Amino acid sequence: MKNKLTKVIVLTLTFCGLFGVSTLPAFAEDCSDICSADCTSVPQAVKDAQGCNGANTTADAKKVVVNIINSIIGILGFIAVIFIVVGGVQYMTSTGDASKLKRAKDTILYACIGLIICVLSFAIVNFVIKGLLDSPGGYTSSSDCTNAGYTWNNTTGKCE
Repeated sequence: MKNKLTKVIVLTLTFCGLFGVSTLPAFAEDCSDICSADCTSVPQAVKDAQGCNGANTTADAKKVVVNIINSIIGILGFIAVIFIVVGGVQYMTSTGDASKLKRAKDTILYACIGLIICVLSFAIVNFVIKGLLDSPGGYTSSSDCTNAGYTWNNTTGKCE
């Protein structure tokens, strides 16, 4: 019985992992306007050929990092949900054994704590990075500054 349960759990995790990882690029970004800084998967040569006047590479690099961090947090959150299910199965199959019940409850508790940490870290990372990306201080050239809707101060050499 335990061997079958292990096989089912491993098969489920493998299937969900493969399906989840294969769909990550589909949700990565919106490329309705290839000249936008949000569209990082389009090569710069294609952007230049379309007449885009250059993208802010600092913002692009930050967005790539944000996408990677969000993907990692999403995968960790998914793993936490899997552990909640595993803890539930352990709880149902404990047959009243006190040590098995405690182990199942601990699994569920720690998985819930992990899920809460994932949600909070997702919110914190996106809040901080959004503040960094949307601040005018992140632009280093007048064209990037004006394309983003800010004004370039020639005296200070900064975007305001």
